[in-house]
Amino acid sequence: MNLSLNAKSQLIKDKAIELGFDLCGITKADFLSEEKERFTDWLDKDYNGEMGYMANNIEKRLDPRLLVENTKSIVMVALNYFPDNKQEDSEAPVLAKYAYGKDYHFVIKEKLNALLAYINEEIGETQGRAFVDSAPILEHAWARKAGLGWIGKNSLLLNRKFGSFMFLGELLIDMPLDYNTEEYPDFCGGCNRCIRSCPTNAIVSPRVVNGSKCISYFTIELKGEIPEEMAGQFENRVFGCDICQDVCPWNRMAKSHSVEAFKPNPEILSLSKEDWFAMDAHQFGSLFKNSAVKRTKFKGLKRNLDFLKK
Repeated sequence: MNLSLNAKSQLIKDKAIELGFDLCGITKADFLSEEKERFTDWLDKDYNGEMGYMANNIEKRLDPRLLVENTKSIVMVALNYFPDNKQEDSEAPVLAKYAYGKDYHFVIKEKLNALLAYINEEIGETQGRAFVDSAPILEHAWARKAGLGWIGKNSLLLNRKFGSFMFLGELLIDMPLDYNTEEYPDFCGGCNRCIRSCPTNAIVSPRVVNGSKCISYFTIELKGEIPEEMAGQFENRVFGCDICQDVCPWNRMAKSHSVEAFKPNPEILSLSKEDWFAMDAHQFGSLFKNSAVKRTKFKGLKRNLDFLKK
């Protein structure tokens, strides 16, 4: 079947939506020249903190053709994860919404592999790989280039329909396709709520986040002890942080997702403040066995809980 590039791209986008993704866009794999100075400056200021891996494979981050040989196209997808439920005890330690359900890495990777199989079976033979927050790829930059949204002042991708509570994933394939050429308008305007609301002042300027001051960094990425000077600044966050998203006006219109795997574990949402602080390793393993929270292990969660008492 001899399909035009436009027809191939449309079939891929349609299939992505059929598989459950909320957004799909396609962009040409190229060198992100406009991101190089911004990213290297971010590293030079040590905004990556102890996330040393961010300084590795810089060229691959800027050029995915070095990551997967012969890559010609990047198929970017987004999946809404905004929940329709929240934690029941308003005084309980706060869990980032993305961790309510099943670990997103597995959910999105499965869908992406299904999309790759469809391309091979129905459109044409192609070589490629699926990635979900698991490789040196500047996902937000590629999502913007693919037309999925604009970069908000909190450095996250924003979309007028879905806000920012979206998981991103991508296929790097060696098939030429029809590419997005229109830049999604920036609708942040003069709003600075995310900047003003960050308890640790991690958003140092529009679209520049000092990762080493972010609550998510302290509660997930940092392996050692949390600095004493941060005590009292976490607003009860125990794993991750949604504050800059919660205050964003575009998330007022966020609609609840319909992904079965992301449905909140009712046992997690019903945990009281007392339940959290009394949790032992066995309970942790049972509650979070399929959750992204397991990344911090019980030792890390216990450290975070103890820090909240200070």
